[in-house]
Amino acid sequence: MGAFDCQNMLMMSALTGITQEIYGKLPDGREVNLFTLTNSNGLVAKVMEYGAILTSMEVPDASGQLADLTLGFDSLEGWLSNSPYYGATAGRFGNRIKDAKFTLDGKVYQLAGNDGANHLHGGIDGFNRVLWSGKIVGNDSVEFRYLSKDGDEGYPGNLEVIVTYTLTEANELIWHAEATTDAPTPVNLVHHTYWNLSGDCSDPITDHEIMLAADHYLPTDAGMIPTGEIAPVAGTPMDFTSSMVIGDRIKQDFEALNLAGGYDHAWVLREGQGVRLAARLADPKSGRVMEVLTDQPAVQFYTGNLLKAHSGSKGGIPYIKHCGLCLETEGFPDAPNHAHFPSSILRPGKQYRHSLIHRFTNPNNTK
Repeated sequence: MGAFDCQNMLMMSALTGITQEIYGKLPDGREVNLFTLTNSNGLVAKVMEYGAILTSMEVPDASGQLADLTLGFDSLEGWLSNSPYYGATAGRFGNRIKDAKFTLDGKVYQLAGNDGANHLHGGIDGFNRVLWSGKIVGNDSVEFRYLSKDGDEGYPGNLEVIVTYTLTEANELIWHAEATTDAPTPVNLVHHTYWNLSGDCSDPITDHEIMLAADHYLPTDAGMIPTGEIAPVAGTPMDFTSSMVIGDRIKQDFEALNLAGGYDHAWVLREGQGVRLAARLADPKSGRVMEVLTDQPAVQFYTGNLLKAHSGSKGGIPYIKHCGLCLETEGFPDAPNHAHFPSSILRPGKQYRHSLIHRFTNPNNTK
């Protein structure tokens, strides 16, 4: 791992550990707390109780200059709509469920439809739009808790959820989710940050380089619902088994790209036990590198195809198409409707777990 310029970073951020402050109030008067995590290398992560959202992630470039690498808003008011799901914890089922319904143990469940006829990221008032209960845990973690009640957005069972953010001295931001239920229910919790490693959202991510540890992906229909096919990436513009510039093939005449207007698909990660490398993202100009590790079977790679100026901004800089990308580790989209996909059903007595690690390195920094 490349060394950061610790002296410069410590001058910028003399404090390490976690601080807590009131970020704002919801329309009903409830207060929303914001937690700031800082490590000794100067990295700074900010997370809040509303939506269990990562509001910003500051990381140095090759010269040691900090920049926020995430898309979002400058104040709580902007986050209250947050239709692009910036930084959010999405659930109860992240990604899509076809026709907003599924059959479980012989019973049909109708969910909230919020993406045309389909169900997206937990519905109209998914986990990204609720107030979690946050607290500081130790010197480097913040824990958020939420109880999703039986019938919430159409889902069966009470679901108790814990999401923990940790910023380590190894320059890793860890998002870890756990859940238990009192009745069988689909669960697919997803972390939904939009990244731009340049720190400049007027600079599209199409010049970033990415590797995905995946030999297959899930083709979709026009509604971005998996067809059920598990297709090889070899010989297609979906092949990122070696590092490729994102923009080199994003406009190729290929059905998957035509349907999505860019990349917006689940890649099937190579099988393995526990947490393993899923993706490696690099910005050659800043020298920043982000590795993504997970214990999940898939990663959704989305290139911000629908982003536009009204969808948010920080510092008054309007967002544009492809100004940020998502790497959402997850179970397979629409898994409840495909028997051959890895099961997303959580049953009483079992525990759902999902670990996602963002590891920041800077090989160009030799100081």
